Amino acid sequence: MLNDIKEVLFSEEEISERCKELASEIEACYKETGATPLVLALLKGSIPFMAELIKRFTIPVELEFMSVSSYSGVASTGDVKINKDMDVSCRGRSILLVEDIIDTGRTIKQVVQLLYDRGAEDVKIVALLDKKEGRVVECEADYVGFDIPNAFVVGYGLDYNQKYRNLPFVGVLKEEVYS
Repeated sequence: MLNDIKEVLFSEEEISERCKELASEIEACYKETGATPLVLALLKGSIPFMAELIKRFTIPVELEFMSVSSYSGVASTGDVKINKDMDVSCRGRSILLVEDIIDTGRTIKQVVQLLYDRGAEDVKIVALLDKKEGRVVECEADYVGFDIPNAFVVGYGLDYNQKYRNLPFVGVLKEEVYS
């Protein structure tokens, strides 16, 4: 797998340090409101990021998961599909939506709208990576780990055809691997 990586953008240590900073920022917000956030991770890519982030919190949190998809290979299809829905209600809850990467913005925008339609009181977004050049709809995260260039990245939960998720860093995948 390492031979398929063009360059490492963020090391495991850099990600860990940024998660500490993000957790501190996020925690301050919830301490101010007194809410216990429902941390909603979008499967599968956000799991390593969510795990690193939540172990830094000193406030109580609850965990929940959804599986949504909008990609085929390296491109967004534009059609967001819910593969696994939440097991608990979000009505009246403060949601911290955890995403591995915001690219086109379609998925996160539709999920946020769905949560509000279901009665969520508040939805905040934390994304490990933000690829602003890929946006096709307006969407902004409340908290961002790192901004990235318009490149296809893998590792730390991000995949290409379900591979590379277990890399302990975020790297750019060589084009010849997916073209």
